[in-house]
Amino acid sequence: MATLESPGMDGQTGDTETEALQSARWLYCGEPDDRQKAVLVQFSNGKLQNPGNMRFTLYNSTDLGNPRQRSHRILICPSLPPECRDLGLKKPGAAETDRLSYVGNNFGTGALKCNTLCRHFVGILNKTSGQMDVYDAELFNMQPLFAEDAIEREPPLENQNKTFRDKLDSCIEAFGSTKQKRSLNSRRMNKVGSESLNLTVAKAAENIIDTKGVNALVSDAMQDDLHDDSLYLPPCYADATKPEDVYRFEDIHVLDPQPVLSPAEYDALESPSEAFRKVTSEDILKMIEENSHCSFVIEMLKSLPADEEHRNRQARSIWFLDALIRFRAQKVIKGKSALGPGIPHVINTKLLKQFTCLTYNNGSLRNLISSSMKAKLTAYAIILALHISNFQIDLTVLQRDLKLSEKRMIEIAKAMRLKISKRKVSLADGREEDHRLGTLSVPLPPAQTSDRQSKRKKMT
Repeated sequence: MATLESPGMDGQTGDTETEALQSARWLYCGEPDDRQKAVLVQFSNGKLQNPGNMRFTLYNSTDLGNPRQRSHRILICPSLPPECRDLGLKKPGAAETDRLSYVGNNFGTGALKCNTLCRHFVGILNKTSGQMDVYDAELFNMQPLFAEDAIEREPPLENQNKTFRDKLDSCIEAFGSTKQKRSLNSRRMNKVGSESLNLTVAKAAENIIDTKGVNALVSDAMQDDLHDDSLYLPPCYADATKPEDVYRFEDIHVLDPQPVLSPAEYDALESPSEAFRKVTSEDILKMIEENSHCSFVIEMLKSLPADEEHRNRQARSIWFLDALIRFRAQKVIKGKSALGPGIPHVINTKLLKQFTCLTYNNGSLRNLISSSMKAKLTAYAIILALHISNFQIDLTVLQRDLKLSEKRMIEIAKAMRLKISKRKVSLADGREEDHRLGTLSVPLPPAQTSDRQSKRKKMT
């Protein structure tokens, strides 16, 4: 280890110190204080003339729970007197200052990279014992702090009130691409249009309330509740003379606005219904074992007529009924195909257009099967089942396939003006259970409102 020279006093003292230095040893002591390394200071723009007349203040982070911030420290030299300086620093626009503060830290952009790349140590030599205590140290780069830099400027009031979306829009407006700016202008115009529409609707609602009054509006709403079922029921021809004309199967009449199956849709069912048309007893047993089709469909396949024309019509109707039941079991149609591959395009379009609502979610459009659309699907399934089974169906079997409650099934059947009756059905284990039958016959019985609508009216 290198020998350190000391100022000569008398010969005896000098000899003692020389012997001690020649036998000096060092001892690593870690950090001088808890969480605090020794401080080494360098100034960014010069050196000190008289380092003895210095005063520093060290600030430690109080966030001990954060492993990234608990070692953060800031070193401040509050005021550096002129006699200590030989820095040659000129304040912009003024002469050299009489007193100047310096600040250094061990984090952020102003921190020295060498603190992370290597370790620094400070050694304190005891000349008497010859032992040097070595401590961990940290290097701070002290930079001048001007008065105007120390003042935290508050952002303008308009910036304080801006949301993150508004600030991002400002950046796009200033630096965005042509496509981004076009999208921003379009969004702003849509926002203005939406606000204008909301104001117009609110003003119109106020005018209606002022004109008709609250009591009249409540009375109108009660009347509308009586016709809720008509929103999802297909057109009903109450003056028909035959059951098949009450809910028309095909668009054989020009005035029929919404048939169960149009001629084009009926023709499109020829290919997918071929398997039903050629079904055998073995195929039906396999369907039952694999549970690939619902109970009502399997029962209808068991009783297909032998006549080729009627069998073809029945097979197409049963296939479309099965498609409606499978379609109703879904909630959201994510892809373009409602029931996967193998579905004719015209049938897929009919299902999506007639039995779903278009919604916007997470930046994409989706086809949603809402509660009202499920009720509409139930009504159309009942119509198909009536045409297939000579206008009398087992509502209990169909209700279980559609996963509906019996009460809701009866409500829809009564709204469609079916006559409801009961019959005993024998089960495989020998037990009997009550099933509800729905019959479509002319003349039609009077239309009935659902129990829940009657209760709502009484409560109102």
